[in-house]
Amino acid sequence: MIPVDGKEGPADVCVIELGGTIGDIESMPFIEALGQFSYRVGPGNFCLVHVSLVPVLKAVGEPKTKPTQHSVRGLRGLGLTPNILACRSDKPLDINIKEKLSLFCHVPVANIINLHDVTNIWHIPLLLKEQKAHEALLKLLNLQGCAEEPMLEEWMGRAKLYDMLHKTVRIAMVGKYTGLSDSYLSVLKALLHASVACRRKLVVDWVPSSDLEETAAKEAPEAYNAAWRLLSGADGILVPGGFGDRGVQGKILAAKYARENKIPYLGICLGMQIAVIEFARSVMNLREANSMEFDPDTTAPVVIFMPEGSKTHMGGTMRLGSRRTFFTVADCKSAKLYGKVSFVDERHRHRYEVNPDMVPEFEKAGLAFVGKDETGKRMEIIELSSHPYYVGVQFHPEFKSRPGKPSAVFLGLIAASCRQLDSWLQASNGQISPAAPHAHSNGYPSPRTYRNGGGSLKKPAVKSLVNGGSFHSNGNGLHVHQHSST
Repeated sequence: MIPVDGKEGPADVCVIELGGTIGDIESMPFIEALGQFSYRVGPGNFCLVHVSLVPVLKAVGEPKTKPTQHSVRGLRGLGLTPNILACRSDKPLDINIKEKLSLFCHVPVANIINLHDVTNIWHIPLLLKEQKAHEALLKLLNLQGCAEEPMLEEWMGRAKLYDMLHKTVRIAMVGKYTGLSDSYLSVLKALLHASVACRRKLVVDWVPSSDLEETAAKEAPEAYNAAWRLLSGADGILVPGGFGDRGVQGKILAAKYARENKIPYLGICLGMQIAVIEFARSVMNLREANSMEFDPDTTAPVVIFMPEGSKTHMGGTMRLGSRRTFFTVADCKSAKLYGKVSFVDERHRHRYEVNPDMVPEFEKAGLAFVGKDETGKRMEIIELSSHPYYVGVQFHPEFKSRPGKPSAVFLGLIAASCRQLDSWLQASNGQISPAAPHAHSNGYPSPRTYRNGGGSLKKPAVKSLVNGGSFHSNGNGLHVHQHSST
C-alpha cells in the first residue's frame, strides 16, 4: 500500500520474493503465509513463479528435469501450485524438455520460461519478453486490458552497449569481507551503473584491508606486497561500510595513500569516518585520533557514538532509513553531481558519527563538511577541495543506485578515475555530457542528469525506496580480480 516509485497511491502489482529451497525448515512459515494469502485474494489476484535449476550432466549431455519435478511436487504438497516455471540452465532448453516439464509439473508450455546463461544480466528482461513471459503474467493476473506492450528499446540499447565496452577503469575495493564479493553486492552494482555511464568496463581489485597493515608485512609478506601492488595500480579507491576494528588500520593506510597521491577516493559510512581519522592523524597531528567504536578511551575522539543511541541495547538503536542531507556549500563537487539541489534524501545505517565539537578544527585544517543533517550538527558529506576527488558520505548511496540512474557520488568516483569529472561537472551546468557524442554515434541514448532532492519531493513523510533522480546511463560491464591471503 506504500508507494515506492514516487507516485501517488498504492501499486497495481506487488512482487514478493521468497528465497531459499523448497523443503527448508526456515521457509515453512512463509510458505504457509503465501498459501493462506493466495486463498484469501483468490484466482486472478495471485501468480506464483517457481524458479528451478535444470542441470546438464556432462557425462550424459542432456538436461535433467527431475530436480524441477521434485521441487514442484514438494511445493504442491505444501499447498502452493506454480503458475509459471522459470527454469535456469546453462544453455537454451529444447521444446521437448519444456513439454516434459509441462506434463509432469502440470504447467502449460507457454508458462515455462527458460532463463539460460547470457553474456550480461541485462539481457534477461529481453529474454523474458522474447518468450512472452509478460503475456503469461498479464493473463494470470487479469491485466490484459490495461497493460501496454513493454517499452524496452532503451533497455535493449543498454544491454547491447555492454558488449561494446573495452576501455577499463580499475577500482580497488578495500574491505574486510573481500573473500565473498556478495558482501558488497550493492556497492559493486553501483560501481557498474556509474562505470557504464562513463563508457568504461569495470575492473574491481579486491584488497583485504588487513593485508595492507604493517603486521602483514612481517607475517605474510607475499600477501602484503600483493595488496599494495593492487592498491597502487588502481585508478580509484573505495572503502565501503563495515563494523568492528579488524582491518581498520589498513583502511586508514588506503585513505592516506589516496589523499597523498591524489587518487580518487570514495568512503561510504565507515569509509568516511576512516578518512576523518586519517586526516586528523596525518594533517592535524592528532596521533591518538580514533573512533570510540575502536577505542572507547581515546583522548581524541573524532568519531563518537550517537547521543541518542544505546550502548547496552543493540537492537533497534541504529540510525536507519531515508534521511535528508542539506548542502552547506553550493558549488562543491557533490552538490554539482547531484544536480545543484539544496538537499538529497539518502538511506542510512550507522551508530557512530563525526564528533561535531571538532568540526571547526577540521574545517580550519582544510577538510570541508559540505553536507549536514537538518540540525547542522550531524556531518553527512566530506570533501577535500585540494584533491581531484576525495569524498566521504555517512549514508549508503549504493542502495538507491539503479541501472538507468547511477548514484551521483559513485559517478563522481568513476568519472574522476577516468579523468572525466570536469566534463561531468560542466554537464551539471546544462552543457553537453562527455559521453553524449559517443552515445549518439552508436544510436544509444546519452546519459542525462536527474534531480535528487531540491523541491522534487511532494510528500517528505513518505520515504521512497527508489532514488528520485540522479543520472541516466546505458549498459553494464564487470571484470573482477580478487586477492586474498587465505
